[in-house]
Amino acid sequence: MKKHILAAFAVSAVIVSCTKSTSKTEKIENPDGSVTTTTTTESQTGLVDTAKIEKTKSDVKNTLDNTGEKIDQTAQKTKENLDEAGKDIKAEANKIGKDIKSGAQEVGKDVKNTAATGAQKVEDAAKKLKEDLKR
Repeated sequence: MKKHILAAFAVSAVIVSCTKSTSKTEKIENPDGSVTTTTTTESQTGLVDTAKIEKTKSDVKNTLDNTGEKIDQTAQKTKENLDEAGKDIKAEANKIGKDIKSGAQEVGKDVKNTAATGAQKVEDAAKKLKEDLKR
């Protein structure tokens, strides 16, 4: 897009630099007999009127300014969305961490209970074996 804008300015500059000048000389005889000479020079640019070029430059500048503002607004919204997503991820990670901790505690209790039950069975079996051996 920048290349197009620069090309447009370059073409505008070339057209503006092609200036056509026309000079008119008028001789007026005064009542006292003296002659006054007046020279008028008119300048015309090539194909494009300078006022149109200035308006176009102004329009392009306004368009670029508006586009820049829209980009800034979009960047700000994106930043806000990313911040919100980060907060959501952190909250979910904390929730998952709590769930894992809770699950690990439950598993620990289950292992402890199972070990206690297993130890009790081993004790009972040892007592029974001891009684059997006494007989």
